[in-house]
Amino acid sequence: MCGIAGIVAHSAVNLDLYESLSVMQHRGQDAAGITTCENGRFYMKKANGLVRDVFFKKHMQRLPGNIGIAHARYPTAGTSSSAEAQPLYVNSPYGIALAHNGNLTNAEQLKEELFMTELRHLNTDSDTEALLNIFAHELQLKARPEFDHEAIFTAAEGIHRRCRGGYAVVALVVGKGIMAIRDPNGIRPLCYGTRETELGTDYMVASESVALQAQGFELVRDVAPGEALFISEEGELFSKQCAQHAKLSPCIFEYVYFARPDSILDGVSVYKARLRMGKTLVQKILRDMPEHDIDVVIPIPDTSRSTALEVAYHLNVKYREGFIKNRYIGRTFIMPGQQERKKSVRQKLNPIELEFAGKNVLLVDDSIVRGTTSKQIVQMAREAGAKKVYMASAAPPVRYPNVYGIDMASHEEFVAHNRTIEEISEIIGADWLIYQDLDDLIKAVNKGNEEIKEFDCSCFDGNYVTEDIDQAYFERLSDKRNDAAKLKSEHKIVGTL
Repeated sequence: MCGIAGIVAHSAVNLDLYESLSVMQHRGQDAAGITTCENGRFYMKKANGLVRDVFFKKHMQRLPGNIGIAHARYPTAGTSSSAEAQPLYVNSPYGIALAHNGNLTNAEQLKEELFMTELRHLNTDSDTEALLNIFAHELQLKARPEFDHEAIFTAAEGIHRRCRGGYAVVALVVGKGIMAIRDPNGIRPLCYGTRETELGTDYMVASESVALQAQGFELVRDVAPGEALFISEEGELFSKQCAQHAKLSPCIFEYVYFARPDSILDGVSVYKARLRMGKTLVQKILRDMPEHDIDVVIPIPDTSRSTALEVAYHLNVKYREGFIKNRYIGRTFIMPGQQERKKSVRQKLNPIELEFAGKNVLLVDDSIVRGTTSKQIVQMAREAGAKKVYMASAAPPVRYPNVYGIDMASHEEFVAHNRTIEEISEIIGADWLIYQDLDDLIKAVNKGNEEIKEFDCSCFDGNYVTEDIDQAYFERLSDKRNDAAKLKSEHKIVGTL
């Protein structure tokens, strides 16, 4: 999962791009990058680290121009090497910088095609580099000295024809403008907005609407599945549907965990969706444990707060903040390896003992993936004096890998894999565990926009909307992205420094 942004404005965009990345820091903490363009030349700064650690005043002064793109990276494919920080760049045709959120499921095939047929060298393991070179090749076929934006749309058609998976892309073409595309299933989010100034209309595309709002842009709409936008340097907007058989199947895990609550994705308020998750979850709690003895509901900060509030309200019990979060520790779910996740939980959360002592506590979390964090949090609640510790998940059990850009690589790393709810409860040390039903989760999100007929729920039900995932793919994915592979990769990177 990554955050992307692109701006075409009538004034310098460097600060707006920096601040948009800061707003979307939750989408990726591995690396950050900005590319701007002025007088036919790219200016780029990118490196591993948080946005605030990558960019300083001197860097911002070296990013001139009224047009640019930005990226906050969360590694799924490839490694966390700084060589794979985005945007990535090729010099032909015209000069293209590209940033990508998502994951290509046929990346290996594309890399082989690029080398064997199109004689293009790829220097990283990143699927983004493959996507960039696909775009460059398709654009080259139509490129002329006298630029025509229709060539962009033809190239976008080529991307959709050749690339499979979930992807949202912004690409900056030197001296021409910015292209934005979204995969034909609309799995990864992308929206655009406008900002009126004295000099004219500014345009911005971003992964989440909150990034637009924070920079004073008004949300116009989401980019449609398979659609391509092109915003010229002069500020003209063009759009075209560039994919056959496009359909909207957004990733439901965005609403559960990844997106900020103040964002609107595909017409659905993330905050309202999480409130509705609480309403449906409490209905199941009351069905399964009508004579409950819960004294207090405590959220696992931050994502589950909205859900926990509704649970407490409808249970008619107290809602309390029982854990204080160190906001200078990153999100444990997107730590690159299990050992780092284990280490960071107790650094990130500290219990308020008086909220636990002698009470039957219901902990509410957005989801349970590997179970490592849940186990430590349950233990912390017991150490703080809780009499009983119950756990509720706003999402169903995660049993299948997510292959479209979320770091859920291997079945074996999921605590719910081949286990009953009772077995999971025992592993994490809870006295009782309850999960949201998938139908209820879908209803909770869908109520915000009933025109959405389908969601990508693959990590819960194993149904992959691209219909190209088999056991062989899972095995390759696990070998490449499980924690052991990541640890080996990180050691290899460190050894070369």
